[in-house]
Amino acid sequence: MAAVVEIVSFGYLHDEPPAAHLTIDLRHHFRDPHVSPELRYMTADDEPVRTAVLNTPGITDLVEATATAVAAFASGPSAGIVTVADGCAGGRHRAPTFARALADRLTAAGQFVTVVRHRDMDKPVVQR
Repeated sequence: MAAVVEIVSFGYLHDEPPAAHLTIDLRHHFRDPHVSPELRYMTADDEPVRTAVLNTPGITDLVEATATAVAAFASGPSAGIVTVADGCAGGRHRAPTFARALADRLTAAGQFVTVVRHRDMDKPVVQR
């Protein structure tokens, strides 16, 4: 039976991180599409945002490393859902793109069923 992985993307500027077994903070090491005026009001539902995030050096390596960590959690003796929370500043660009990439990677492995929730993606753009 496939293990269940819940992935929650969020924005630190909206609220506290959700409870999770593994929390990934994307704020400081990866460029924020928010700084590009043409991307600022888009979300991870828009291809230009996904392309910008996924072409950022280190992101695909972090997806792979997180998938490895999820597999380690899932292989432990206590069965149950593994929850991953990944956050960026506003929760509209980096975090939901990363969440979808992780879900795709885990699903492709065939041993995981993923549930993805974007807590803050549909909230207004944070003015900063």
